[in-house]
Amino acid sequence: MSDEFDYFDDPRIGRLLDLVLQLNTEVHVVNQRLRATEALLVRHGVLTDGELDHFTPSAQEQRVLDDQREAVAGRLAAILAESGPAEHPLREQWTARLTERAG
Repeated sequence: MSDEFDYFDDPRIGRLLDLVLQLNTEVHVVNQRLRATEALLVRHGVLTDGELDHFTPSAQEQRVLDDQREAVAGRLAAILAESGPAEHPLREQWTARLTERAG
């Protein structure tokens, strides 16, 4: 394991920072896509401004939301549990996600 990018005495602190950075990335991407989607739906008259604030999911929709939450939690837990080099945490998974999103 390389020490080149170990900036803290305790590697768990580095993993925690990786977790925070991953959370920031997730939140940023979701916010951008949500705002763009809502703006387009309002622009095209599909939704009224603010309608999403009162959304109540169906049982199936709630299952999808729950599954997505679990997937994100799993990725974040993997950051805390990994033992590979700090310079490329979850690089393969990250590259796959970027490729998938660029689709």
